[in-house]
Amino acid sequence: MPVAFGTSGLRGESVDFTDNVCMVYVSAFLQHLSHNFSYETVYVGADLRESSPKITISCYRAIELTGRRAIWAGNVPTPALAAYAMAPNAPAIMITGSHIPEAYNGIKFYRPDGEFLKDDEAPVRGLAEELLSKVVDGQRSVNLPAPLADVAEEYVSRSIGAFGRDTLAGMKIGIDLHSAVGRDILVRIFKGLGAEVYPFRRTENFVAVDTEALDPADISRARTFIAEHGLDAVVSTDGDGDRPLVIDDQGRQVNGDTLGILTARYFRAKTVVTPLSTTSALEESGWFENIHRTRIGSPYVVVEMARAVAHPVVGFEANGGFLLGDDVALKTGLLRRLPTRDAVLPAVAVLAQAKDQGMRLSEMVATLPSRFMKADRVKEVPGDRAAPFLHAIETSQSFRSNFSSLIAEPEAISTVDGVRMAFANGDTVHFRQSGNAPEMRIYRNGFRGEN
Repeated sequence: MPVAFGTSGLRGESVDFTDNVCMVYVSAFLQHLSHNFSYETVYVGADLRESSPKITISCYRAIELTGRRAIWAGNVPTPALAAYAMAPNAPAIMITGSHIPEAYNGIKFYRPDGEFLKDDEAPVRGLAEELLSKVVDGQRSVNLPAPLADVAEEYVSRSIGAFGRDTLAGMKIGIDLHSAVGRDILVRIFKGLGAEVYPFRRTENFVAVDTEALDPADISRARTFIAEHGLDAVVSTDGDGDRPLVIDDQGRQVNGDTLGILTARYFRAKTVVTPLSTTSALEESGWFENIHRTRIGSPYVVVEMARAVAHPVVGFEANGGFLLGDDVALKTGLLRRLPTRDAVLPAVAVLAQAKDQGMRLSEMVATLPSRFMKADRVKEVPGDRAAPFLHAIETSQSFRSNFSSLIAEPEAISTVDGVRMAFANGDTVHFRQSGNAPEMRIYRNGFRGEN
C-alpha cells in the first residue's frame, strides 16, 4: 500500500486513500484498540480539502462495518475533535493532510486516552496488511448525518470559559481565514475573549499553510492588513488547526517555538518537553526547572510528557503546536489538559500575556534570549534521494564544504533524527527528511541578526 505512517498519522497522495485502504486501516486501528480499551463509539472529523469528503465516507462506513457507532463531528479542528473524544474515553479519526499540499491527505488516529503513538504503528500496519486481501475495492455508499454541533461548541467554550471574556479586550486581532477548518471557530473564540476581530482572506479552494515554511506572500498580506487597521496581531492556523500562525504588530512571524516558550511561561510550567529542532532560547531563558528534548513528532513529545515528575508539564513543537499535560487554573475557570497539538491555546496565551504585561507582542518576544530558529524545506525530495544526501552530510567533510562552507567543520554531529550539526559558535543546523511529505526539512538555530 502506498500510504504510510508519517511523523504524525497516516499520509499519502489523496488518490491512494481508496475505499479499500481506508477500510483496512480503520478496521486494523479499531481491532488494535480492542486489546486494551473498551469502547462502542468512534468520533470522526475532517478538514476542508477537496479529497476529504470521500475519505471521510470510507472511514465512516468502515467504523459501522466493525459494529461500532460512528459519530460525525463535522469539519472541526483536530484538537477540538481530540478534546471531545477524550472526555468519554472514546477513539477518534480525523481526515486531514494538515499543512501539506492539497494533492496529499491523511488520517490521524486518536486512542481513547489521547494520541496514537509510535508503538501503535507496527501492530496496525501488520493488521492492515492481513486484512488487505479480504476486502473488495469499490466505493460503499453512506450518507453522513448532520454533524454533532457540540464538538465545535465545547472547543469555543474551552478557551472563553478558562481565559475569560475580557482577556483580550482592547486588542485588535486580524484572522487570516484561508481554508483553515477552524476559521469560523477562531473568529468566535477571539470575539468571545473580548478582541475586536478583523477577518480576511476566506478561500474556497484549499490553501496549504505550513507554519515552518510560510509563503512570503502570506506575511506580506498580513503586514499590509496590520498597517491598514492598526492591528495588534494577525492569527491563523494550518489546515486542521493544530499549528498556530501568529504575526506580531510589526508584521513579523512569531516562530512556533517562541510561541511555545512564552506559553509555557504563562502556564508556569515546571517541565517542558520539546523536540531537538526547537530554539535553544528555551534553556537560555532560565524560566523552567526541567527541560527534555525528544525526536521530532508529537507522539515522542507525548511519551516524554507522561514521564514527567514535576508538574505542570507542557510540550510544544517547532511548528507551534502546544500540548497541555495538566489541568491549569486560569482567571475564570479550569483549562482541562489536552496532550495533543493545539493552535488556539498558544495564540491566545501569548496575546493575553502581552496585554497583562502592558507590552506589544513584538516587545514581549524581544524579552527572550537573543537566539532564533529558522525552519524551511526543499520540496520534491523523495526518500531515495534524501538518504544518500543525509549520509554524505554526516560522513563527508568535502561534501559539506561543497554544499556550504558554513557547515564544513561541525564540532559534533548527531543522527538521532536526521543529521544535526553543532558548531563552535553555538549554532546548530539540522537536516531531516519529512515524515509527512516528500520534503527535506532544514532547521537552523543561531544568534539573532546572523545570516
